Amino acid sequence: MSRSDLTALVREAGEPPYRGIQIAEAIYRGRLDSLDEISTIPKELRSKFSCKGFRIGLPEIEKKFESVDGTVRYLIAFADGQSVETVWMPEGDGGESGDGTDAGEAGEQSSVTWDRSTICISSQVGCAVDCQFCLTAALGVKRNLTAGEIVGQVCAVLKDQKASPPEDRTNLVFMGMGEPFLNYDNFMKAVRLLVEEVGIPESRMTVSTAGIVPRIQDFGREPIRPKLAISLNASNDELRAALMPLNKKWDLESLLTAARNFPLRNRERITFEYVLLNGVNDALENAQQVVQLLRGLRAKVNLIALNPGPGIPFSTPVQERILAFQRTLISASLPTFIRRPRGRDIFAACGQLKRTVEIATATEP
Repeated sequence: MSRSDLTALVREAGEPPYRGIQIAEAIYRGRLDSLDEISTIPKELRSKFSCKGFRIGLPEIEKKFESVDGTVRYLIAFADGQSVETVWMPEGDGGESGDGTDAGEAGEQSSVTWDRSTICISSQVGCAVDCQFCLTAALGVKRNLTAGEIVGQVCAVLKDQKASPPEDRTNLVFMGMGEPFLNYDNFMKAVRLLVEEVGIPESRMTVSTAGIVPRIQDFGREPIRPKLAISLNASNDELRAALMPLNKKWDLESLLTAARNFPLRNRERITFEYVLLNGVNDALENAQQVVQLLRGLRAKVNLIALNPGPGIPFSTPVQERILAFQRTLISASLPTFIRRPRGRDIFAACGQLKRTVEIATATEP
């Protein structure tokens, strides 16, 4: 519930509007687990809400795995027994490094002193998009998350990490399990709650889509919205359709038309993500085709060397091929960054979010 929802609720209970503000602060900033913990409102009001069936609280952290690089992968459980994975990535001084690595989104750090963090959030239980190089795709999609469940992931992780006020140095990426634009209304409501109630600016959020063209158009009209990232992953329609079946519905022409018409803000670029698969989409010819596809767009490219996993029929390119691909794009004046893996040893890297859910499901009676 938003602050205005909560204000309306306390008015119905015969209480002054500021009680709604107090409850919102307790939920989203205080991250409290029960109504009884909200000491700023009268005990009688707490009891009244409890009797009416209202409750507050965070989703349960069922399991957590810590990587050697500081990344933490969480298994977050909801009331109906379903679960998703959420990833905490602490970071150093950030920024884009001189070697062309996008450290702001996925730079690998050796220091244990962090001055900011990124939380990778899930939007669905599983995913329906079926990208052939992604472990999450093997789950299929079980259901959409509610706005509260999306925001709850952020609050639960921030509380577990004992994070300082999140508006200071917390980035959010909607790049976890699921396709956010196939859960559009709940995703956008969560964004508004995260901005208005949790206090994380939209400028510190990025959403990644596999290319749901009608929703890209809707997203461009939103008054409050994160930055846009599009998963490209191939340089022509035939290859993209083989890797991402979604391309059969919305091909590269329709996708790039939506990108060209997207209303960018001052100094904003669209990010195109490209997972490199050895011998499949990582040749210089593919790089040259990407240059032609993105020519004239205010864009940047993040290159992601495949993060391997069981059952994935592809391999990771050697560093020389990755760098050659990057050089081709940079020589065409296309800003291109190599995203170094975070949490690969605990299956927390891009495209690996499934492992914990898979294990938990296998051990159920």
